[in-house]
Amino acid sequence: MKQYLFRNDYSFGAHPKVLAALAETNLEGNIGYGDDHYCDRAKALIRDLCRCPQAEVEFLIGGTQTNATAIAAFLRPWEGVIAADSSHINGHEVGAVEATGHKILQIPTGPDGKITSVQIAPILERHRDVHLVKPRLVEIADATESGMVYTKDELTALSEYCRANELLLFLDGARLGSALSSTKNDLTLPDLARLTDAFTIGGTKNGALMGEALVITNPALQPDFFRIKKQMGAVLAKGWLLGVQFEALLKDGLYFEMARHANAMAARLQAGLKSLGWQLWVESPTNQVFAVVNDATKDKLDQLCAYETWCPAQETGRTVIRFVTCFATAPEDVDGFLAALR
Repeated sequence: MKQYLFRNDYSFGAHPKVLAALAETNLEGNIGYGDDHYCDRAKALIRDLCRCPQAEVEFLIGGTQTNATAIAAFLRPWEGVIAADSSHINGHEVGAVEATGHKILQIPTGPDGKITSVQIAPILERHRDVHLVKPRLVEIADATESGMVYTKDELTALSEYCRANELLLFLDGARLGSALSSTKNDLTLPDLARLTDAFTIGGTKNGALMGEALVITNPALQPDFFRIKKQMGAVLAKGWLLGVQFEALLKDGLYFEMARHANAMAARLQAGLKSLGWQLWVESPTNQVFAVVNDATKDKLDQLCAYETWCPAQETGRTVIRFVTCFATAPEDVDGFLAALR
């Protein structure tokens, strides 16, 4: 194993408090399929945090599964999804959404990975043709694939445009903890509940063993969701395992405490790389750090740490790479890694 692990935010298990909660309930005995008091309490907690008592909350296991299941449930067979070309559903889910029969209509984006109503409008105009799929849902992520966050003004403008044009707005929150804990963030959970039709609160990448919470705020999208979740193989028989984890994550602020720590470790790493003269691809305010390196540096990193090769850089012979921090990243890990680079 590499000396330093910065490849992703799911290289470790769960926060000790989450594991302790699971251990305490291990031999307790619970009803399956999410019909237990742990799931009930976790759902009530999420509704309270979102100030959205009418929200339907569903627990699923992983991010790709959640995105594909939600979009399949929300759309009719002839309807498509508008998303950034850099989005996770477009580039990292092996066509999971399209395997359910829903075409992804891509919007080219810059390094920030954000989309705007100005970019959506031409797609709506072009797809007036009844021989083309009908755009029905806009999918965004917070944080984006490059670690950037939407502002309240940006999300409000997008929400208003979607509602004016009969488009659903779905927000992938696989890294929502990092986004909402970012120093650049001005959004809250109640804002998301008010401005989107559905969004996810990711646990897998922020201290849970596994699990995503899907918050469906639009009442029209709620009926029969469990049925399609079951049909898609997305129902965990031992469903209380998800409820226990989300209750432990959210009841005392642990979820956002871990996200703030991950962000702080990323900021420490980013500042250290800059002090060494490294070129950053974007100035991410969340737990992902992107740098542009040459082949010699990349070869050195291959021996030193686990990281992600992201994309070719504009400059010949250079590559964009990604480092990711998490709840388990210690300051000593960051400082030791930076020292090894000097």
